[in-house]
Amino acid sequence: MCKAPWLKYALLLGVALGGFFDGILLHQILQWHHLLSLIPAVTDLRTQVLWDGYFHLFMYVLTMVGLWGLWRARRRQEDIAGRPLLGAITAGFGIWHMLDGVLSHWLLGIHRIKIDSEAPLLWDIGWFLVFGLLPALVGWYLLNRDGGSGSALRRTTATLVGLTLLSAGSGGWALLPPADNPFTTVVFRKGATPSQVGEALSAVQARMVWSTPDMGVVVVDMPALQRWKLYQRGALLVGGTGVPAGCFNWSTAKV
Repeated sequence: MCKAPWLKYALLLGVALGGFFDGILLHQILQWHHLLSLIPAVTDLRTQVLWDGYFHLFMYVLTMVGLWGLWRARRRQEDIAGRPLLGAITAGFGIWHMLDGVLSHWLLGIHRIKIDSEAPLLWDIGWFLVFGLLPALVGWYLLNRDGGSGSALRRTTATLVGLTLLSAGSGGWALLPPADNPFTTVVFRKGATPSQVGEALSAVQARMVWSTPDMGVVVVDMPALQRWKLYQRGALLVGGTGVPAGCFNWSTAKV
């Protein structure tokens, strides 16, 4: 097995990619759970989305550390072979899902893969095997083969670029509101009073369709070009703007 010092950074990069895959697919696109879905004290959508954001920020930090380590290895002219690089990243991807399964699903119980399923344990085990154990074994197999070649490195680079484009494309797709949903979901900052919310909506010609009792989360019918102005009037999240939570208009979570 190749024991080059840079492998730990490739492994870390794989862990981060596993976390992004988890967050983008399960938290945002499929919406099977949020990071803290099963924490009794965390019930409102604002807090759930906030902690999902912290989770993705942590994944960005891991990504930057991994890329920095590989860049330093390249600068030192270390031999970064394609097959071990791909193996370490694949193993890291699997390790993330195994750790998440053991810690988050079973020991801490902060969420499950599909919390509204009649058999959540089966979903947890299936996810652990397919996206955790299997990639980890494939990565281990690649790491224990010979070092690889320049063509292998090019194939690995192409794979990483493809994964990056796929993640970016998924995020871009999530920015678009559903075609059959003409409404905009807005979350206001904690402490905003109903009168302040009403004034903000009136200023942008928004018609309220639904709201929570304290008007902290509202669904409105409003001109699309006016959405950005709500950030100047106390909004924390505005669906359809892409910043800071572009997929928010897709949300099916109960508030």
